[in-house]
Amino acid sequence: MNEVLLSNEVIIYLLSEAVLYGLLFVAFSITPVLIRRWDFDAFTQEQFRLENRSYLIMSIIFFVMALKILLLPYFVYTIDQLSDIVPGAMCGAGIIKANEYGNPLLVLKIIILFLSGFWMTMNRLDLKAKAYPYTKTKLWFFIVIFILLSLEFALDILYFTHIETTNPVTCCSVIFGQMGGSNALVLGLDIPKLLLLFYLLFLLIVLMLWSKNSIGVIVTSVLFLFIAYYAVVYFHGTYIYELPTHKCPFCMLQSDYYLIGYWVWGLLLLGVFMSLDYALSRWLWQEDSLGLRKFALVFLTLFVFLCSLFVAVYYIKNGVLL
Repeated sequence: MNEVLLSNEVIIYLLSEAVLYGLLFVAFSITPVLIRRWDFDAFTQEQFRLENRSYLIMSIIFFVMALKILLLPYFVYTIDQLSDIVPGAMCGAGIIKANEYGNPLLVLKIIILFLSGFWMTMNRLDLKAKAYPYTKTKLWFFIVIFILLSLEFALDILYFTHIETTNPVTCCSVIFGQMGGSNALVLGLDIPKLLLLFYLLFLLIVLMLWSKNSIGVIVTSVLFLFIAYYAVVYFHGTYIYELPTHKCPFCMLQSDYYLIGYWVWGLLLLGVFMSLDYALSRWLWQEDSLGLRKFALVFLTLFVFLCSLFVAVYYIKNGVLL
């Protein structure tokens, strides 16, 4: 356990999280005052001071949330580096399952990533409007995010302080393998059906974005994120490794595979986020952002193209599929 906490990557990560959480705590402590006393229609010195304070607080929150988004890939990099000192681990898969806090922490980080992005969009729309119509809404939203961030910070500490270096962990070949049929695909799917859903959902997202159907974009994006994860792990990823039995979402993040996993998972998360952000902005605030729609289409198309490219290249080189 001490060896884990003495790792340079863990020290940098936890110190960064502590500093950013401290900044957000300062913002959080002032937020109730802003919510209670904010009145844009009041032409008073107090309202003028609140507006100045609000601008400072929003700048702090925006800055910290932007850095938190960048910390997610560093967190993944950190746990991957720990595989060198934890027995039995070949990649981050074994490290993330080294204790009961790992998986909830990773899921929570992704949820916070999406919520932070939505907050930043709301903040942009609020600052663009003349009367700051969403100020109280985004402050309440920040309180919700801060509660989740507090839980995340607690899980960060619990997770890294409970990683043992004396007991072996399970390697990715066992976690994501097919031993005993314990890792069968969800919903009783087989690979052909999984791939059919993968490409159909992609086409549906494109259609929904093109037709500006907000509800359709939300539903198809969430489903695509779910199906795409399994498609990458159980099919496309095997062509990255060029090994049909190697099914792991973490090994592709390593330098042995040219860090391609950061591109694969990054494009997926960015594409789905942009789709959801566009749909929610149009649905809740009647903001039809052409930029968000284009970025969503570009990122999702690049993700699908990249995944398919590995399959195509392998087939061209070997004349067979795995």
